[in-house]
Amino acid sequence: MIVAGIDAGAATTKVVILSDGDLLAYRIGPTGFDFKKAIRSVLDGVLADVNLQDEAVERICATGYGRKTVACADRTVSEITAHARGVAALVPDADGIIDIGGQDSKVIQVKAGKVLDFLMNDRCAAGTGKFLEYTARALEVQLGDLGELARASTTPVAISSTCTVFAESEVISLRAQGCSREDIAAGLIQGIAERVAVMARQVHLSGRVVFVGGVAKNSGVKAALEKELGLELVVPPEPQITGALGAALACTE
Repeated sequence: MIVAGIDAGAATTKVVILSDGDLLAYRIGPTGFDFKKAIRSVLDGVLADVNLQDEAVERICATGYGRKTVACADRTVSEITAHARGVAALVPDADGIIDIGGQDSKVIQVKAGKVLDFLMNDRCAAGTGKFLEYTARALEVQLGDLGELARASTTPVAISSTCTVFAESEVISLRAQGCSREDIAAGLIQGIAERVAVMARQVHLSGRVVFVGGVAKNSGVKAALEKELGLELVVPPEPQITGALGAALACTE
């Protein structure tokens, strides 16, 4: 049985293909302005990777911001449910999940793949990948270099602004004062860690916590979160596909 899970996120679209419950292939692509176009492009791409036609896929389940735009989906599930299911398949003994994506952040308390409690920030870009994107631009560095830059800091500067727009202005001001890129990057990442840690404490995350989403690839954010929470976070080999994986697994129910 071949099924597909589609996570139509605000920043990226992820598609996972399962064959009899085993991971066959996955692909990640930018969402851009047109959700439907992005979904079709990523789905076509991953099917081509494994030489399959649309007809070979028996069921499709969608999740993410754009899940209602997935016309080919047989069903939809919430992002919270999808991530809980996907993480359980990769880390069966997970007690919690921190998901930081391009436009939102979530903390989820789980047990055996079931959601016990969760908190989600989808109203403000602070504490999300978009915050990192804006501030990397202000520092004139590549987004992928921000984490290692922060880890090289010896004296992180405090970033007082909690708004992405104002934080970008504050970064420019700190640069003018002679602060190093490393120290500014560390301060920005520390700010994200503190905001997410507040959410994590509100839902009493503890034990084995899995860090997923695109920002989980940022070593600086991972290190800052671990220090803030006093926990060692588990990052799956590909932390961006847990939602799509969970959606695909929902097809097998």
